[in-house]
Amino acid sequence: MALYAGIDCGTQGTKVVIVDDQSGTILGSGSASHQLISDSSGRREQQAEWWIDALIAAFKQATVAAGVDPQQIAALSVSGQQHGFVALDDAGEVLHAVKLWCDTSTADENAWLLEQLGGEQGSLDRLGLTVATGYTASKIVWFKQQHPELWQRVATVLLPHDYLNFWLTDVRCAEYGDASGSGLFDIRQRCWDRHTVELIDDSGRLWNALPPLISAERPVGTVCERAMAALGLRPGTLVASGGGDNMMAAIGTGNIQPGILTMSLGTSGTLFACSDSPVVADSAMIAGFCSSTNGWLPLICTMNVTSATTTVQHLLNQDLASFNQALEQAEPGAGGMLLLPFFNGERVPELPAAKASLHNLDSDNLTPANLCLAVVEGATYGLRFGLDLFRQQGVAVGEIRLTGGGANSPRWRQIVADVMDCPVVCLHEKESAALGAAIQAIWCHRLHGGSECSPAALLAELSQQFVRLDESSRAQPDADRTRRYADLYQRYLHLLHKEYEVSL
Repeated sequence: MALYAGIDCGTQGTKVVIVDDQSGTILGSGSASHQLISDSSGRREQQAEWWIDALIAAFKQATVAAGVDPQQIAALSVSGQQHGFVALDDAGEVLHAVKLWCDTSTADENAWLLEQLGGEQGSLDRLGLTVATGYTASKIVWFKQQHPELWQRVATVLLPHDYLNFWLTDVRCAEYGDASGSGLFDIRQRCWDRHTVELIDDSGRLWNALPPLISAERPVGTVCERAMAALGLRPGTLVASGGGDNMMAAIGTGNIQPGILTMSLGTSGTLFACSDSPVVADSAMIAGFCSSTNGWLPLICTMNVTSATTTVQHLLNQDLASFNQALEQAEPGAGGMLLLPFFNGERVPELPAAKASLHNLDSDNLTPANLCLAVVEGATYGLRFGLDLFRQQGVAVGEIRLTGGGANSPRWRQIVADVMDCPVVCLHEKESAALGAAIQAIWCHRLHGGSECSPAALLAELSQQFVRLDESSRAQPDADRTRRYADLYQRYLHLLHKEYEVSL
């Protein structure tokens, strides 16, 4: 038996899980929170040192909870929040607070870069996706303009998970999955795009600062002295390539072959699928990322899921149990009430300035139960819009694996199954990104040790062992309700077109 650690550095905190390669279970876990720097300009930043402090604390918690000595750990892997910008100097010092994926203060810089690329179509043609404000590229433009003296000291540009790998190993590198969300990367050729880089900086500094790329199954290296001292690891402990949080969550939900869709019913909504070939969509709403399994991971994100339901819940002064009880009291269609839940604008469909709106009210249907159901249905229709975009690109979906807080509601799971006309199931392990990182660590360690299995076959074997479906949560689409929701979804699409001139 060998032990492995999966690390997930998210926006709110860092989680660590310890697994063994025999039982397929998590032996122990730990977590530590992060602070956030924010203001009304859209600035969202963190200090990289906070991640290190959280990693050390969460790692210690996890090993104590598992009752294991860190010296027993053979390999570890890092999952990290995507799109952040970490600038290092020659000595490896971080030059500025890290701008995060949710930082919107660089919208003007992103608009400039998109124009230089030839608009959405030019970006799709060159990179395989449309650069967005959240991506790393606009943060680099901002940094170069706002801090020219620091720019002259930039030696390496890293993403958050790359920085943690650097702290663990002293090696500066990146892997295809996370790099594909930088806005500097050609997803089809799996390489940095020099043309885009030189639009930002034609001096060669940025090009030379981009780290070498490795494939998903390769190790970054072994732990360095500082990591051994801080975490108690033994010399030679392997550090796998790691990846972005969505890429690791794909592994942790078993989404490693075509036909499976992972859908998160979290604050926002995320959908991603596995593809054996690049998905270069004709829509800017699909991010055709690479996966951290040497394939591709087309991804769609909506802005209003449990953030929308929580807004209604607070309006009605309900706790979560009362909200879910109200859901059970309403019939599909919410008595004719239809809610466009764009409380935070919307990304899919692409309506950043949209506002929420409630339609078709009368004296009979305006009830708390119908309002609760209307917000759940509205959020689910937005996810169906994303699923239809996938289907238009030839992405086949045979099963949806649900994560996020909304997935705890049996009624919502059934609504997803009926609206999507697709079976739905949850996972036993809720920390899918951390579990995915642990699985990747085992994958890398075994291949590095000379496993005779092919990388794909070994990953499939590990997925079958570690990813456990919660069959008690499974929801099958009901034929009558599916037909009913097909009509209701068409009403949603008609309203979208009427209000915002949006069409699929």
